[in-house]
Amino acid sequence: MGFMKSSIPRYLVPFHPKRIPHHFVDVLVIGGGIAGLRATMAIDPRLSTLVVTKDRLSESNSAYAQGGIAGVLAPEDRFEDHVTDTLIAGADLCDRAVVELVIREAPDHIRQLIAWGTLFDQQADGDLLLGREGGHSHHRIVHALGDATGKEIMRAMIQRAREELGAQIWQDTFTIDLLTHENSCRGALVWHKHHGRTFVWAKQTILCTGGVGQVYRETTNPAVATGDGHAIAYRAGVVLQDMEFMQFHPTVLYIAGSSRTLITEAIRGEGALLVDAHGERFMPQYDSRAELAPRDVVSQAIADRMQKTQHPCVYLDLSPMNPQHTLSRFPGIAKRCAEFGIDITRDRIPVRPGAHYMIGGARVDHQGHTSLGGLFAAGEVTSSGLHGANRLASNSLLEGLVYGAHAGAAASAAALKMPDTFEAIPLENEVLEPSKEPLDLADIRNSLKSLMWRAAGVRREGAKLREAGQTIDQWCHYALSRQFTDPAGWELQNMLIVARLMVQSALEREESRGVHLRSDFPETGKAEWRRHLTAAAETLGIDGQH
Repeated sequence: MGFMKSSIPRYLVPFHPKRIPHHFVDVLVIGGGIAGLRATMAIDPRLSTLVVTKDRLSESNSAYAQGGIAGVLAPEDRFEDHVTDTLIAGADLCDRAVVELVIREAPDHIRQLIAWGTLFDQQADGDLLLGREGGHSHHRIVHALGDATGKEIMRAMIQRAREELGAQIWQDTFTIDLLTHENSCRGALVWHKHHGRTFVWAKQTILCTGGVGQVYRETTNPAVATGDGHAIAYRAGVVLQDMEFMQFHPTVLYIAGSSRTLITEAIRGEGALLVDAHGERFMPQYDSRAELAPRDVVSQAIADRMQKTQHPCVYLDLSPMNPQHTLSRFPGIAKRCAEFGIDITRDRIPVRPGAHYMIGGARVDHQGHTSLGGLFAAGEVTSSGLHGANRLASNSLLEGLVYGAHAGAAASAAALKMPDTFEAIPLENEVLEPSKEPLDLADIRNSLKSLMWRAAGVRREGAKLREAGQTIDQWCHYALSRQFTDPAGWELQNMLIVARLMVQSALEREESRGVHLRSDFPETGKAEWRRHLTAAAETLGIDGQH
């Protein structure tokens, strides 16, 4: 892959092994979302495990997930149906073997969550209450607290990780870089505001850092989703794949000046309709599945309708639904909308698309191995082949569970085969001459988010992508040559690297497929593009120590 003119440093900060504390652990898990905690639970208790997360455990995309987890649990549903739905949504780019693997394991993982104390919503007879979302042919979505599934799952998993497993957990700890030696990952360099930098040496490392939604102005993702895992993997030489595929959620609450809030598509599964500024229902004009079409179709239809009406949003109309059912099924959304004077049983909800889920990431095999020895990965930071060019609703928490379990088991097995002794590698990174030019980090960050929304959002076009790449190159020239001392600088550097990779991949894929819509290449399904685009740092000749 062609790339930026400015070089990327191998390590973001200077360090010397004699001036930094060292910590030794059998398995290091980076990230405390559903994938990271599930990986932790699969590690042999004879091994020492450390989980590091850059914020509180409760802050992750997993915890903010509303819709639920998809699984074949209804008697009339079949594995073959869930597989077919996933393959159709993925626009001919899924790995069928991966799809089969994940979907066939789904029911057992859901039952495991219940055994660990997750309280999913039930019918009066005690059976699980199953919802339906866009792209699914059956009711197969388990959910909790109406519209706060991720919150309930993470509550149960965090409790188990702490009480039953006794896992060591470092919160508020930023992972700056992976430590590598002889094409193998040996742990990570981390930072805590009270303790400073620490070398964490590990026999095996599992990367579960989540997504990149914060590179966009409009996003459903929490502030922590700055693509750190994608960037640190790239700097360490890991092969990344499918970086052009960012999924935009069609329905994000749009209140000018307010932070964006996801409006789960389960609300459309229960009967809500999409209407434009004139009150006209428009989805049947775009797809026979109407409001229950896959996310890429709905997002692109909304973008088209916003352009045609010259209006900043469209609206969700919940009037076809029973008011009492609406309030009991979607209490979180009702409460959030009420803060802005919107009664969801009576008023239309203003919505527009927002960056939601990163399909691309570190390329992994069925066990979560990356291209770098000693490094596994699971969840949104990866490209496993499950989602293809467009993720089917509620398959993301599922992927985190399945791949977290596989990666944890594989890393555990690998660590058990290694000697009991630990080795600290004499890695060091030189101090760079500090720049005398001031740099407004917040201004660059905001400008980057706006640029990505305009150039690499729901609709892309070659000239805008090329121009965006040149602009990001300029920012990289100023920002990547510096050694910052806190997360604000490191996050910006990570966001710039990830954004540049995404723009380059979007420019190279000269077709429209799934979530990737090129207005200058509207043709879909071309056989020559039924392939994955990859990016790896060894093609750059990156600076710094190896």
